[in-house]
Amino acid sequence: MERTISFLSRILDTLAPRSCVMCDKRLAVSEEVICGHCNLFLPRTGYASSAYDNDLARLFWGRIPIERAASFFFYKPHSDTSRLIYRLKYGGHAEIGEQLGQMIAEEFATEGFFEGITTLLPVPLTTQRQRQRGYNQSVEIARGIHSVTGLPLLERALERVTFYGSQTKKDRWQRNENVEKAFRLVDAGAVSHQHILLIDDIITSGATLTAAAKEVLRGDNVKVSVLSLGFAKNM
Repeated sequence: MERTISFLSRILDTLAPRSCVMCDKRLAVSEEVICGHCNLFLPRTGYASSAYDNDLARLFWGRIPIERAASFFFYKPHSDTSRLIYRLKYGGHAEIGEQLGQMIAEEFATEGFFEGITTLLPVPLTTQRQRQRGYNQSVEIARGIHSVTGLPLLERALERVTFYGSQTKKDRWQRNENVEKAFRLVDAGAVSHQHILLIDDIITSGATLTAAAKEVLRGDNVKVSVLSLGFAKNM
């Protein structure tokens, strides 16, 4: 059976060759999303091995009670990682999120990152933004993590009620104000007595996840951890 699948994969790859989302070189049959070279040089944070105390976790200290925090890689504008994120968010390639979620889950699981976490909660988009994009990239990332870990995916307990434009060109205080009341907990029972893993694509100032976490923590006996694809450190 494995030989048949491998043969079919090779045929499909010949008819519709796939390319690396970072460098555009053709992917080998065994490669997903990014090629071996880009994967090797991906600027990984290594935070999963020190998820209780790292630069990302410290971003939330004094703002919300945080259990653990990790990002897959460091993000920089106008870099290969920014191309990856751009294609995920604006290129119509939802599959990138799911496949990267699987990569994260496989790597972070070896560090015990998911131990004790009971539910995955992707940061929601407004209805308008999701309609424009066609999907929520954070949901796609969470689906990839779910497929590896088996952790349940919670999509409807938290909703985004406001959006005042991108966070990219705002300073830290403007980012905080921009999302301060952006979320609403609509199902406290779904998050109560859970260790929630909030999932987002990019963390910059931490303002978005802080606002989302504050709403989630309105549930009874809730623990919160955070995970993202990228961490825009020092931005």
